[in-house]
Amino acid sequence: MYYHRLGKIPPKRHTQFRQPDGSLYKEELVSSEGFSGIYSNLYHIYPPTRIKSVAEPVKYSPKVINDYALRQTHLNTSKVTTTGTDFLESRKVLLANADCSISICSPTQRKMDYFYKNAEGDEVIFIHDGKGTLISQFGKLDIRQGDYVVIPRTVIYKLEFEEGPLRLLIIESASPVETVKRYRNQLGQLLEHSPYCERDIRPPHELITDASRGEFLMKIKKQGHLHPYVYDHSPLDLVGWDGFLWPYAFSIHDFEPITGRIHQPPPVHQTFQAHNFVICSFVPRLFDYHPQAIPAPYNHSNIDSDEVLYYAEGNFMSRRGIERGSFTLHPGGLPHGPHPGTVEKSIGAKETHELAVMIDTFRPLYLTEDSLPFLDKNYPMSWTDKEEGGFHEVNTP
Repeated sequence: MYYHRLGKIPPKRHTQFRQPDGSLYKEELVSSEGFSGIYSNLYHIYPPTRIKSVAEPVKYSPKVINDYALRQTHLNTSKVTTTGTDFLESRKVLLANADCSISICSPTQRKMDYFYKNAEGDEVIFIHDGKGTLISQFGKLDIRQGDYVVIPRTVIYKLEFEEGPLRLLIIESASPVETVKRYRNQLGQLLEHSPYCERDIRPPHELITDASRGEFLMKIKKQGHLHPYVYDHSPLDLVGWDGFLWPYAFSIHDFEPITGRIHQPPPVHQTFQAHNFVICSFVPRLFDYHPQAIPAPYNHSNIDSDEVLYYAEGNFMSRRGIERGSFTLHPGGLPHGPHPGTVEKSIGAKETHELAVMIDTFRPLYLTEDSLPFLDKNYPMSWTDKEEGGFHEVNTP
């Protein structure tokens, strides 16, 4: 990420910076990879270490299924309208491994009445439906439909959404979520051939300085539990900050697709990277323009990765019976490809208006108990031609 600042900061780090009453502002360094990664310096009215009480931790982790058979999988979450009341309670982890987890989230409560800190993972929240504000100690960040909201670990935040449909896809990462290395120069600037640049990235734009005292609940996620902490002051007590570590938004609609004369492989859609997985964006684009091009993707055998596709908008020409808001999981060890009839049908097509988020993991993903109600048991047979009697339209059991 690039350098950004908001509010008041002193000319030099780790030097005296005094409040109007003569007392010192309290400096906090938020750093990654010890002192070797990106960091920001924050300046508080109150010490960020001062707490009022700590309650007992609450278990907060998915129950994975270890004996699920090797099969192509469709999770038909398209009809989901709500997943619970509260933002944290309504997160339903459907797929997970040691590197990441993938959740749906559609809370009926649009404003969080507490603060949240994920102390063990970066988060990427894809706003499939909805509009609102991310409020953090780094300031206000307006978020809207189509945004990837990237929140580094330990950022303290709450979300406030406007009324209307709300559908979130949440990817939690055990490692930092970064821009793609091959699209950066040695100083970290995004290169000319990158499918997006710094102009497309939206940082917090308005600092909130709240000097209130009282009781402020913060739920901290760590080691599979939520740890309730009560502070005697608002965590939004910053007067300024600067650095490279901060939450930001990037719209999938600002991703510029890379196309060619023949079908391009999925890495051209890569948007973010993390340890052992990548996030890709499929967006409206022109199809291949070789005179004999086949726009539909070729059959592919994953030997190193599991592939998850979340279908956001449009009609995917390589899939039948998949609806808006559904997932497919094509695991390593099995070939996958276009459904019967879709290859010939794609020939001559000039463009697509599909929109999807893909997560490729380099270690196997596990289904969770929360995923079972959405499991389409007929999907593994959906590559059998209709004439042979093997194809079944999607029905969630």
